[in-house]
Amino acid sequence: MSPRIITLLTDFGTEDYFVGAMKGVILTRSPEAVVVDITHAIPPQDVRAGAFTLSAVYSNFPAGSIHLAVVDPGVGSDRRPVLIEAADYLFIGPDNGLFSIVLDRVPGAKIRHVTNSDYFLPDRSSTFHGRDIFAPVAAALAQGLPPGELGPIIQDPVRLGLTECEFLSDGAIAGRVIHIDHFGNCVTNLGFGEQRNIIQSSGLCS
Repeated sequence: MSPRIITLLTDFGTEDYFVGAMKGVILTRSPEAVVVDITHAIPPQDVRAGAFTLSAVYSNFPAGSIHLAVVDPGVGSDRRPVLIEAADYLFIGPDNGLFSIVLDRVPGAKIRHVTNSDYFLPDRSSTFHGRDIFAPVAAALAQGLPPGELGPIIQDPVRLGLTECEFLSDGAIAGRVIHIDHFGNCVTNLGFGEQRNIIQSSGLCS
C-alpha cells in the first residue's frame, strides 16, 4: 500500500506546539504517512473560513487523501467528532459545519459519528481533540483501518448553508461573499455546491 497523504488545516497558528503535537501523534502511529500542511492561519474559531479553504483545495490532492481539519470553537462540548467519506477522500474533524461545502458538493457522502475510542489517545484532554482524537484517527485510517470501524453512519451533520443562494422574483440570484483572499478578491457562493466554478470579483471588497 502506498503511503497515505494526511493534510492538516487548523486555526492553531504556528507559534505554539499544537501543530507539532498533532504531527507527532500521526507519525508515531503511522510512520509512513505523508503529512501536508494546507494552512494553520484560519482566523481563530472562524468555521466558515475553514469550510471555504478546505473546499477550495481538497480535490487538488490525490484520491485517497485524508483531510484532517480542526477549527473547533465547541471543543469540550457535546459536539460530535465525525468522519466523512466523500468523492474518494476522507475528512476527519468536528461536526460544526466545517465540512458544509464538501457535503453540499457531494450529496452521496457518508458521514460517521466517530465513537470508537480504542483509536483515541489515552488520557485525552477536553480541549485538544486535534491531538487526542482526530490525529490518531487519521493515522489509523492511513494504516488501512476501514471507516466502518470508527462509528455509525449519521444523517444530521451540522450544515451552515454557505452555498445557498436566494432566487429573487425578477429572476436574479442573490448570493453572498464567503471569502476575501490575500489579494483582496471577493469569492462569492455563486457557482458553489455541486458545480465547480468559483466566481470572483477582483478588488470589490478591498
